[in-house]
Amino acid sequence: MHRMANRMTLLAGIVVLIAAAAIMWAVSARPQSGAQAVREIYTRPAPPPPVGRMRVFHLGHSLVGRDMPAMLAQLAGAGHRYESQLGWGTSLKHHWEPGEEIAGFADENDHPRFRPAREAVASGDYDAVILTEMVEIRDAIKHHQSGRYLARWAALARDANRETRVYLYETWHRLDDAEGWLTRLDRDLDRYWKGTLLAADITRNAPARPVYLIPAGQVMARFVREVEAQRSSGAVRSRDDLFQRREDGSTDPIHLGDMGAYLVTLTHYAVLYQKSPVGLPRQLRRADGTPAQAPDAATAELMQRIVWEVVTYLPETGVRG
Repeated sequence: MHRMANRMTLLAGIVVLIAAAAIMWAVSARPQSGAQAVREIYTRPAPPPPVGRMRVFHLGHSLVGRDMPAMLAQLAGAGHRYESQLGWGTSLKHHWEPGEEIAGFADENDHPRFRPAREAVASGDYDAVILTEMVEIRDAIKHHQSGRYLARWAALARDANRETRVYLYETWHRLDDAEGWLTRLDRDLDRYWKGTLLAADITRNAPARPVYLIPAGQVMARFVREVEAQRSSGAVRSRDDLFQRREDGSTDPIHLGDMGAYLVTLTHYAVLYQKSPVGLPRQLRRADGTPAQAPDAATAELMQRIVWEVVTYLPETGVRG
């Protein structure tokens, strides 16, 4: 009896071990989570940019605007070329679907740099395609299927030219956001930009080369914290100084002024060209040729240094210091 009981106990133990092994195998065989896939693919840096200057397509809305791409061309130097398609608060979905109305289309694209987006991205003409989602980002994800349409635009660009780099321009939200402007910038990076948008392209397209991040929101947060903590006496003393002023003197809570445009332009330059922006010119012109308000030398140096630190810190940019 004792011998039979021991055998039964042994058999039961073997069954338990087999079941545990089966569970472990099943878990290990499951597809990676979006977060895991994002982390792993960005352990590899982006390939170096093409020799010489780039041709870039900007897709988006007023947080791209006309001035920032024009300023980027000035920083990059002769040979940098660009086109764009813009709207008013336009989502990636509305840019993609032919039946969707793009608010402000006639006004925003009445300039020599306009090119129809589907034609442009499908042409394979570009070294870089920069995608910009509408604001508010959580509404875009909830109501406009941001992940799906980011993946579609990325696939279109890659199918046209496997050497084309695709970028996601991380923007921001209103200064008067109830959750807190800096709080949102801190939290949204993981929960929306990386956890939803970048992950959607990776899981849907399984690309050899992912969509890279242009972390303008993270740069703005880092810069604002430093300026406001130091109580700067320079051209930018608070977050409000990055944004436009209305006719009554109040702050536009979402659209950048010249100071903010310069900071975001530096961020684009650092990611696209994989070069430190430290030492770049600070006196630039707007798209219409008029002189933009220039930061003082100390503020420009601080902006340039912070941009490079943030860009080389985040692996999703593809840039290594």
